Amino acid sequence: MGQLFSSPTPLTPEMAAAIKTKVDAIIAANAVVVFSKSYCPYCTKAKNLLTKLGVNAHVLELDNEDDGSAIQAYLLELTGQRTVPNIFISQKHIGGCDDLFSLEKNGQLKTLLAKI
Repeated sequence: MGQLFSSPTPLTPEMAAAIKTKVDAIIAANAVVVFSKSYCPYCTKAKNLLTKLGVNAHVLELDNEDDGSAIQAYLLELTGQRTVPNIFISQKHIGGCDDLFSLEKNGQLKTLLAKI
């Protein structure tokens, strides 16, 4: 697996592998995934847009997960994005709130969602 991703709490190789497996499985099993924090206004804005569009996204509130900080650290390694929301559509990382709204504005979001 290479270097362990940086987490506030040191992770054993086994813990890091378990986080990677968990996140990869969530992304693989769901057409739309939003890694979020319940108090984040940008997360709320992104989730509201998806709801308005009739999308049943799988939302994981990292602040409510015991391993949330480790998940966020792995997402940084996976996507290069440190912030939430961290959004995936059809297993493809599309970015955060601004990226989602940009896709919606230029019509690409409708095209991406039509494929799910």
